[in-house]
Amino acid sequence: MADYVGAIDQGTSSSRFIIFDTDGNIVQVGQREHEQIHPRPGWVEHNPDEIRLRIREVIAEALARGGLRSRDIKAIGITNQRETTVLWDKNTGEAVYNAIVWQDTRTAPLVAELSRDGGPDRLRAICGLPLSTYFSGPKARWILDNVDGVRERAEAGDILFGTMDTYVIWNLTGGTDGGVHVTDVTNASRTMLMDLRTLDWSDEALDVIGVPKAMLPQIRSSSEVYGETRRTVLEDVPIAGAFGDQQAALFGQACFEPGTAKNTYGTGSFLLVNTGNDPVPSEKLLTTVAYKIGDQDAVYALEGAIAVTGAGVQWLRDQLGIIRTAPESEDLAKTVRDTGDVYFVPAFSGLFAPYWRDDARGLLIGLTAYTNRGHIARAVLESTAWQSREVVDAANEAAEAPFRELRVDGGMVGNELLMQFQADVLGVPTIRPKVSETTALGAAYAAGIACGVWQSAEDVTRNWGEDKRWEPQMDSAEVEQRYGRWKEAVQRTFGWAKPE
Repeated sequence: MADYVGAIDQGTSSSRFIIFDTDGNIVQVGQREHEQIHPRPGWVEHNPDEIRLRIREVIAEALARGGLRSRDIKAIGITNQRETTVLWDKNTGEAVYNAIVWQDTRTAPLVAELSRDGGPDRLRAICGLPLSTYFSGPKARWILDNVDGVRERAEAGDILFGTMDTYVIWNLTGGTDGGVHVTDVTNASRTMLMDLRTLDWSDEALDVIGVPKAMLPQIRSSSEVYGETRRTVLEDVPIAGAFGDQQAALFGQACFEPGTAKNTYGTGSFLLVNTGNDPVPSEKLLTTVAYKIGDQDAVYALEGAIAVTGAGVQWLRDQLGIIRTAPESEDLAKTVRDTGDVYFVPAFSGLFAPYWRDDARGLLIGLTAYTNRGHIARAVLESTAWQSREVVDAANEAAEAPFRELRVDGGMVGNELLMQFQADVLGVPTIRPKVSETTALGAAYAAGIACGVWQSAEDVTRNWGEDKRWEPQMDSAEVEQRYGRWKEAVQRTFGWAKPE
């Protein structure tokens, strides 16, 4: 009987369970979408109970499709939308409020208040992050301040905090009946509450943000046995890996040497570059934990987080009705030679790296009577590549490790027009791997290494293979001229959103 490893990919729009064989190939997939809840402009929530149900459904679906049983799955890894925050009662298992999603901007007033004393970088030396609506700590504080009685219950030890990895692990290992309350270093590094060097919760950060330590999970490595599944279709299977989604993709792309990098194109895009065993400070990018395998030293990364890339294509489809399906964006963009000097800056809820401007809002500029649907579609696609170029520039500046290539993954890598343009604007090859599900694959590898299915990261490197590469073709002078126009458009988005 062959050995298989499962990965739960708890994403922003769906839950998936993917089963891999020992060569890193996909054996079977189960997937279900979950509701996106928007109570007010800038607010984004998920129903934790729905996600808990969807995970059980997708596990059962993948097993049934593959004709597999619990004994066939040797380990389970978990990867997740990182900063999304949920608080729940440990006695009942019920969430005290919907999960607040990483894109949510409701904490802007709190972030502004916290920034008055010491500025937005007052905690960066501890956690590697600027004060921002993006991260989990302020989201947890909002729930504590705005849901009656929760702070008192949290301080008494009855409320548990977690990013989605923590919530999933707790539920799958028994929930109210002995569920394990843990997180891994990569997810903990996105809360603003962990000290990057000690890899433990920071009392100073907890005091500044205003979060009780009693409700926090134990921080563990990314690859070790946390517990075993209980009361689900999978019984007694070790849950042995946990990764924030972008760090999982870095691991799945075998970016193990300092200077190696990947970019994941999803709802947003996230470019991570491995910086080795020491955290590298940056004023423009995030310093984060890349991974920690068992008792080995932690590996760090610089990250450029971009809020809107694939979501821009969804906007074309769902809000404007310009396309019916996401893949149509490429065909429509190909109907024109260029954007006709139209630029789209998708600052729907502010800009992340390298600007960190919560006051920015989206902009479509350069419109003339000549502009048509094709120009707009192409401008939306090109905005993904321009934003990635800004992040690459900032990473090169901070890490002093110039990119030789960029490994890419995520839903948009099937768009070959975008991949070619990405290579053009970066001036280095863009490379797509044979297995594009690198996020789930990274989590599976972490779990499999912990349980002996794979021996080390060297097995990940051996399994990785190139599917296609795009070499730069555009004249560099044209790239720089258009890049200047892009940056000019970005500047015009600043300051549009005013405080309430």
